Amino acid sequence: MTMLEDEMAQRDQHLRDEAAIEPDPVHTGEVRKETQIIAIYGKGGSGKSFALSNLSYMMAQQGLRVLLIGCDPKSDTTSLLFGGKSCPTIIETSSAKKLAGEEVRIEDVCFQRDGVFAMELGGPEVGRGCGGRGIIHGFELLEKLGFHDWGFDFVLLDFLGDVVCGGFGLPIARDMCQKVIVVGSNDLQSLYVANNVCKAVEYFRKMGGNVGVAGMIINKDDGTGEAKAFAQAVDIPVLCAIPADEDIRRKSANYQIIGKPDGQWGSLFAELADNVAQAPPRQPRPLDQDGLLGLFSPEETGGGIELLPATQADMRGGTYETRPSLEVIYDEV
Repeated sequence: MTMLEDEMAQRDQHLRDEAAIEPDPVHTGEVRKETQIIAIYGKGGSGKSFALSNLSYMMAQQGLRVLLIGCDPKSDTTSLLFGGKSCPTIIETSSAKKLAGEEVRIEDVCFQRDGVFAMELGGPEVGRGCGGRGIIHGFELLEKLGFHDWGFDFVLLDFLGDVVCGGFGLPIARDMCQKVIVVGSNDLQSLYVANNVCKAVEYFRKMGGNVGVAGMIINKDDGTGEAKAFAQAVDIPVLCAIPADEDIRRKSANYQIIGKPDGQWGSLFAELADNVAQAPPRQPRPLDQDGLLGLFSPEETGGGIELLPATQADMRGGTYETRPSLEVIYDEV
């Protein structure tokens, strides 16, 4: 064995030894850090912004200091909180201030309602930049504004779960949060996204990360049970099941907060607030594609379809004859 081969063998063995080391178990005790930073993920349209606006409002009414940060390029996280009004995003404000030769101030991007502090990171216009890079730039600016010195009990981050580029996985990849919450409904697409988030948590755990999944919020729950079965299968608790109710749908569509202590749905969001605060991060057991499809009947998902391989004749719409290769093969000396 040459010296180079010996060095390569030692390097390969070192990599194997590293890969064999199991990561530390997910912390399941009391969260000791003064500020709980929680990243909430879900498919677009799953109701993350609706749930978070009402959750943050309820937490503030309970006397907690809460900061809600929208990390979705649609910039719709705070819309319900502010009655349909959009607030200036960090990305667009930063660009405008830079052109004017000015610095961004916290009062330019952070706004309040009834004790809830809220801001939007924003993102580029379609085709004009990378949304994930916008998220990274937004957090870099937050750090300059003093993010790590702010005094909040909870910081809630609203992330789009069906975008897989690096910026949207930032809280998980860089241990920027202590725990993750997934939002989903009794439909395959939202549970597919929730499962992918669990896979991301599992992956970065193997890389030495410490983030765990605290649980799942089921939105638009019609009682069919697929989301509950998913949570049980991946070993995370259901923190709250928000029913598919016409009153909730109508008020949400009209930008009305329903997470008020004295309202019809106050107890629901009070329970959610308590569960979010107390739920420890857990290491999930994500499903494979067959396991995910198994939560639904084949009639609903098309699970009874078999893969039929195509042939070269199929691709040509007729017959196909194998032709001799033109590759030149030299005889070994």
